[in-house]
Amino acid sequence: QRDLEIALKTGACINIQHISTKEAVELVRSAKKKGGDIHAEATPHHFTLTEEAVLKHGALAKMNPPLRTEEDRMAIIEGLKDGTIDLIATDHAPHTKEEKGVSDITKAPSGIIGLETALALGITELVAKKHLTLMELLDKMTWQPAKMYHLDAGYIAEDGPADLVIFDPDCYQTFMNFESKSKNSPFAGKTCKSQVEYTISDGKIAYIQCMGFAGMED
Repeated sequence: QRDLEIALKTGACINIQHISTKEAVELVRSAKKKGGDIHAEATPHHFTLTEEAVLKHGALAKMNPPLRTEEDRMAIIEGLKDGTIDLIATDHAPHTKEEKGVSDITKAPSGIIGLETALALGITELVAKKHLTLMELLDKMTWQPAKMYHLDAGYIAEDGPADLVIFDPDCYQTFMNFESKSKNSPFAGKTCKSQVEYTISDGKIAYIQCMGFAGMED
């Protein structure tokens, strides 16, 4: 609330990251109505999971800010629907199996990996359930963040940056084998809709799902 008030008074651009509570959603919604260059971001884990996941997954579901209640989760989804939350970011935080595998959860670091699961979770939890259209989801994951951070990215145009993801929105996948060197995810074993087939970075194929390996250059 303090930061929002300062942003409104000074005209500064502000991004409230990793929103996890219904109170935070309402604070941003109220501030946006007053004008200003105000943005807000939510993560796939906060619009997908609740605190109940900690009982099932232990330290794999420990993050900062922590998972909250179902009421908070639905408030985040409502914020995404009405534009209060205009960005979706992964909050990708790799940790080793040993770090997350300690017997005392209070000693485990916070955070989960999120790059490989973000798109599928968005399509499964937001698009398939009619909270957002596919284009609204992609807006919040691509050109909206790029625009706010003044990045030449997030769009498709001739002679533009060739950073692309080619995916099948209708197939299903079960998260089992992660390309990341870390495996700290409460979504391991979860079946979601959509699958990334190709990742293209700077015009070069960086990942090919259908061939089962990564690292291709052309």
